[in-house]
Amino acid sequence: MSDAIQHECGLAYIRLLKPLSYYQKKYGTAFYGLNKLYLLMEKQHNRGQDGAGIAAVKLNVEPGNPSSYRMRVSGAQAIAKIFQNIQQEVSELENLYPDIKAHPGLMKGYLNCMGEVLLGHLRYGTQGKNDVEFCHPFVKAHINPTRTLTMAGNFNLVNTEELFNNLKTTTSTSKESDLGAMIETIHEALCKADEHNPDQLNLEHILKTATINFDGGFVCSGLVGNGDSFVLRDAHGIRPAYYFCNDEIVVAASERPAIMTSFHVALEDVKELQPGHALIVSAEGKVKEANILPDQEKKACSFERIYFSRGSDAAIYKERMQLGKNLAANVLEAIDNDLKNTIVSFIPNTAEIAFYGLIKGLEDYLNAIKLDRILNRAQGPDDIKEIIERRVRIEKIAIKDVKMRTFITEDASRNEMVQHVYDITYGTVNKGTDTLVVIDDSIVRGTTLKESIIKMLDRLGPKRIIVVSSAPQIRYPDCYGIDMSKMGDFIAFQAAIALLKETNQEHILNKTYELCKAAIASQSLAQENYVKAIYEPFTAIEISAKIAALLTPTDVSAQVDIIYQTLEGLHHACPENKGDWYFTGNYPTPGGNRVANKAFINYMEQKVGRGY
Repeated sequence: MSDAIQHECGLAYIRLLKPLSYYQKKYGTAFYGLNKLYLLMEKQHNRGQDGAGIAAVKLNVEPGNPSSYRMRVSGAQAIAKIFQNIQQEVSELENLYPDIKAHPGLMKGYLNCMGEVLLGHLRYGTQGKNDVEFCHPFVKAHINPTRTLTMAGNFNLVNTEELFNNLKTTTSTSKESDLGAMIETIHEALCKADEHNPDQLNLEHILKTATINFDGGFVCSGLVGNGDSFVLRDAHGIRPAYYFCNDEIVVAASERPAIMTSFHVALEDVKELQPGHALIVSAEGKVKEANILPDQEKKACSFERIYFSRGSDAAIYKERMQLGKNLAANVLEAIDNDLKNTIVSFIPNTAEIAFYGLIKGLEDYLNAIKLDRILNRAQGPDDIKEIIERRVRIEKIAIKDVKMRTFITEDASRNEMVQHVYDITYGTVNKGTDTLVVIDDSIVRGTTLKESIIKMLDRLGPKRIIVVSSAPQIRYPDCYGIDMSKMGDFIAFQAAIALLKETNQEHILNKTYELCKAAIASQSLAQENYVKAIYEPFTAIEISAKIAALLTPTDVSAQVDIIYQTLEGLHHACPENKGDWYFTGNYPTPGGNRVANKAFINYMEQKVGRGY
């Protein structure tokens, strides 16, 4: 994605099912769990760089000794800093007791992080502030271990205020945090259950009672101080979760390849946690997957497949290839099948797999042409050789430079610096003749395209620049984990507004605004997405053409066009991830409608801030 946006968090959960001495004997280290937690977090580092945190629960501790521990670090290199702190603690302990590593039970008593239940989190700050107090995990501590709860997750809830208002007990947790609302709600149910049945907690019942009113997309994990733990996924399966278990370990994470790589297991051994289900592990080590939330249509986030998750997942790799291949026919139509004078490339690196798919689609067309000419029109060996050697022209056109810092604060200077985020490969284009086709995985705001990429590509002298998006037009805000919440930021929305003005249909804006305000008065803002009316007068092609016009700088000589993935193409490529609300406005929960309408009200009233 050429536009930088904040997005998904990453979750890593480990439950050791054997004593620490078992792992020391079999794997040569009692730090087996911590080593694997580090790997799981690093393999998901793409999912969060605002901060990180870990938590540990020790089983069977002596009364009076703490069973739960947490460490959080904000800012860059947070994972490294956390595990450097752990290594420092181990080194200091070895200075006192040189042979301490030979005694896992003793180490467990001395080292805070040494536990059988481990939780790691990588954070992107979509709600709340980006300081350490908002890093996961959160802890609700209690002198009674069965009432101590530690939680972290990958989610956004859109009804945090409602959840806080529903609490029967007072809370000190900041109301700016959706995790605060989540942990307080589950903790209240946990304490109530412990009060009525202190001998044994029923986590399945507790979660069913506590989470029924959660509105959003979430995967969360909770560790109870007595050793019970869980990983829970929302009813629509919006956020991803996978797990693996055997007789030694239970592990869960936000991405399947992270588990496969960290534990050297096959794809078929890693299971997807089903929507609305929880993976529950008791203090005694019994494992089960329980249905917690009422069944809903699965609406897994398609942006996971387009951009967020790593492409090393076998299914995601295949889907991204197909997204690119889907676009070949439209590209061929746009260039009038003139591959001889067309160069194909990609921006940025996250679009590389879709690029391969696009090339495959173009090559399929070229191979069909070659076969026809060889069979029907070839004049001899030299002619056949010339036909066979024809290729789709591929070049590495745009190269993202090292991260550049803008030291000068004036707007004009900043814009000049932004233009140099990408560099170009000179000497690759036949000036005035070639068309440049560059594929991006998605276009949100278009800022980098307009201020940097298109200008730099134009310096190569192409006759035409075609930007291809492997995702459809992003028209609506997301409220389930991606930081795309301000309506006016979306270039597709800007294009629709411009078209309404050009066609004298601005009354649609006012009518939509009146409907949204009336819905607030009647407390029905979540019933319908009124913002859809903004786009209804125009076809997707008309909006794409206006986007191209808006993103073309005045000093660019080449003709600029934009081709988007169709919704049909998206669903064909990603059949199991049907969550498409940012493209269609069809939100899986009522809170989504409320966010879209509120974001539009903010736009009309020129208010800065999220719609949730």
